[in-house]
Amino acid sequence: MLGREVEMHPVLKAFICGSISGTCSTLLFQPLDLLKTRLQTLQPPAGGSGRVGMVTLLFRVVRTESLLGLWKGVSPSFARCIPGVGIYFSTLYTMKQNLLVDRSPTALESVFLGATARAISGICMLPVTVVKTRYESGRFGYRSVYAALKNIYQTEGARGMFSGLTATLLRDAPFSGIYLMFYTQTKKLTPQDQLDPVLMPLMNFGCGIFAGILASLTTQPADVIKTHMQLSPEKYCRTSQAIAFIYKDFGLAGFFRGGVPRALRRTLMAAMAWTVYEQMMEKMGLKS
Repeated sequence: MLGREVEMHPVLKAFICGSISGTCSTLLFQPLDLLKTRLQTLQPPAGGSGRVGMVTLLFRVVRTESLLGLWKGVSPSFARCIPGVGIYFSTLYTMKQNLLVDRSPTALESVFLGATARAISGICMLPVTVVKTRYESGRFGYRSVYAALKNIYQTEGARGMFSGLTATLLRDAPFSGIYLMFYTQTKKLTPQDQLDPVLMPLMNFGCGIFAGILASLTTQPADVIKTHMQLSPEKYCRTSQAIAFIYKDFGLAGFFRGGVPRALRRTLMAAMAWTVYEQMMEKMGLKS
């Protein structure tokens, strides 16, 4: 009895693999998320001139807030992504085991699986997402994630904790569904059985980059709407109000502000997360 090893449940293994992959990708790509948030919330310059780009903003942040300023908001990012990515992958693993029975998902099944797993994860972690967005904006002086959550609940109630829920789901669920569809379909086109096992992580990463770019472009407007709603919940009670404000002040281009750093971050982060996750799952003897 004492010498018998306790076997970890496969769903828990998937959660741990997902959490570790989320930790690695979050730490590396946090600066891109901060730049994305700042670009989305910059006020339009008088007369429409003097547009600030990603590189200009990068140097401004480093100059005024130091190099470590690029990692502002990393604490709530960790608090969100470590359990959030774990919930996503463990939910995805559970659904695959129960619905697919040892076969690859079709394109439509991939959209459903990815969107459902992300919706569950997104709802669970939304209060921390609100805190992360506010940290990155530079407009709030919260001392810690816990202090921020407590302050938001006391001053804005549950509505403030879940501000931007609709926009978040409209962004994250389609992103994950579209991403998983392109990722799985692209992998099917590659000759995996003829590929050197050493090159498999590189191939998976390449498939992830392709899928991430397409998914990021499709869901960028919802990300801009979500950012505005989470920074000013008292101003935007409904998603339609945020949409009207963005269009009035920034035009159609406003829905794609911050698109470059977000596409870079989401693409690289998702590609790395999936590559690390699949490699770890393989080492644990599980099919991802």
